[in-house]
Amino acid sequence: MPVRRSRDVPLLVERARAGDPRAVARLITLVESGDELLPEIAAALAPHTGRAQVIGLTGSPGVGKSTTTNELVRALRARDHRVGVLAVDPSSPFTGGAILGDRVRMQDHATDPGVYIRSMSSRGHLGGLAAATPAAVRVLEGAGCDVVLVETVGVGQAEVEVASLADTTLVLLAPGMGDAIQAVKAGILEIADVFVVNKADRDGADATVRDIQGMIALGERGPGEWRPKVVRAVAARAEGIDDIVAAIEKHRGWLVEHGELRRRREARAAAEVEAIALGTLRARLGSLRSGTSLAALAARVADGTTDPYAAATELLHQLEL
Repeated sequence: MPVRRSRDVPLLVERARAGDPRAVARLITLVESGDELLPEIAAALAPHTGRAQVIGLTGSPGVGKSTTTNELVRALRARDHRVGVLAVDPSSPFTGGAILGDRVRMQDHATDPGVYIRSMSSRGHLGGLAAATPAAVRVLEGAGCDVVLVETVGVGQAEVEVASLADTTLVLLAPGMGDAIQAVKAGILEIADVFVVNKADRDGADATVRDIQGMIALGERGPGEWRPKVVRAVAARAEGIDDIVAAIEKHRGWLVEHGELRRRREARAAAEVEAIALGTLRARLGSLRSGTSLAALAARVADGTTDPYAAATELLHQLEL
């Protein structure tokens, strides 16, 4: 059976680990579609995960995330790292479709066997990622990637989910886009391990850097806590990319030294397990909704013969929780 239609999980994992991009693509497709094989895929990948460095890139639309990602791939490949890229694009609220532009922007690496690039539609999922992104990261880890870059959609202040997925989070800013004002607001700017002021050849770059540094100085940090770095770059000219890589490596060293890498990965695993459990619970609740139990309980609540909390407790008992 061709790889693109194969459902032989051990074979797909074996081929993915051997560097077959079609097998990697097939596994991620199965993950994205929520296929019934997902538990088997996760079990087969588990012994090969947990070794890759996961780097998140986020920021407002237009700050140059894709260009920066493209240049980071180039720099990491120069260091002989095998690199995976998950680029999440926003999906239409009407059709569910998406223009997967990052695959177009990163054509420079299309023929490099040491790079795997996958665009994913957010499919309406909030937080800047797609719901399947954590599982897709595991696929790339299992396929032998040393570094996985996760680029979010253009996000707002509250869409900070990438920080819970990444070992190191880069927040990209650009002069003249209002970021100097946003620097004093809560939200996305609080999740950065490294700030990248991209398009630093523009007027206002110095002011943006000062504002970010001022925000960092106002933050309360205990002895030995990580102080976010601020790096200037002009990604379109590949300027400052080595400085970004150096800041990422310095942060990773701090993570290892302070045991934070382990803590972050355990928190990531906990969030993933919780999401899977909640998804299973929602599916079971959905099956109840189509039956008579929920309808009967709802009628009793509406009649005032029971209350919503007691009805919910009874419903949970029916789920054998």
